[in-house]
Amino acid sequence: MQCLDYAKIGNRIRQARKIRGWSQELFAKKCGISLSFIGHIERGTRNMSLDTFATICSVLGAGADELLFGIPHPKEYVEDDMHLQAKADDDSYIMYAKIMKSVADIINGI
Repeated sequence: MQCLDYAKIGNRIRQARKIRGWSQELFAKKCGISLSFIGHIERGTRNMSLDTFATICSVLGAGADELLFGIPHPKEYVEDDMHLQAKADDDSYIMYAKIMKSVADIINGI
């Protein structure tokens, strides 16, 4: 079992927020928590409840495994690839896309 590194988790949350172009203030409002607490979370100096973590994941559109351990959310990448399927006439590409979607569903527990 992996140990939680709150500083790394906070850094991943900060990176995800910045990628979206959000200030800490806007992010705090979207999450319904104080600006001060967001700062502590991003620095890893305070622990958050599971409810708060779930809210952060939802607001960022990020998977828990992505924020906790830095594991990319494979389903997002597969769904992006599936949009390319319409352009692909090749049967091998269609098979590849179906296999990757199945793998992502298994990883995500679907």
